[in-house]
Amino acid sequence: MTNGEIINRVAESDLLEINLEDFYLKGERVLIDVKENLFQGLILKEKDFREFVKNENWSKYKDKFVAITCSADAVVPIWAYMLLSTSLQPFAKKIVFGDLKTLETILFYDALSKIDVEKFRDKKLIVKGCGKLPVPDSAYVELTRILTPVAKSLMFGEACSTVPVMKKM
Repeated sequence: MTNGEIINRVAESDLLEINLEDFYLKGERVLIDVKENLFQGLILKEKDFREFVKNENWSKYKDKFVAITCSADAVVPIWAYMLLSTSLQPFAKKIVFGDLKTLETILFYDALSKIDVEKFRDKKLIVKGCGKLPVPDSAYVELTRILTPVAKSLMFGEACSTVPVMKKM
């Protein structure tokens, strides 16, 4: 305090906060589970599957992020996933093989790959930890991998309470 005035030292510091929620891509996430097309929950019959693909309204996936998987313990030929991907391609924003967690991880990796690391060179960075959107742990690891070579220091948390992660000497 100076002359009774409260000074916000955090606001005046050279710390730069990064919020991974800023990299969250807006849009609906959808899971397509091939198990719904298995005969007796075990076998994928090509003729039946191709009929399903032919008759499905793929436009309902317009502008959605889609994960394709099979949650049943069954052998699904690779061509079945490829066929789904081909049908989704004109409509979906993104198609991945895996569950919704895998989809989210890939979406964050895609977004983080576009970071201009030079704007973080020799900066003291805080990676914000709390938020409202689902940020996978893998996104924090990927961001750390991207920023470690360029940042002066990297911390986790809030400006008033950080955990040091990395500091260059």
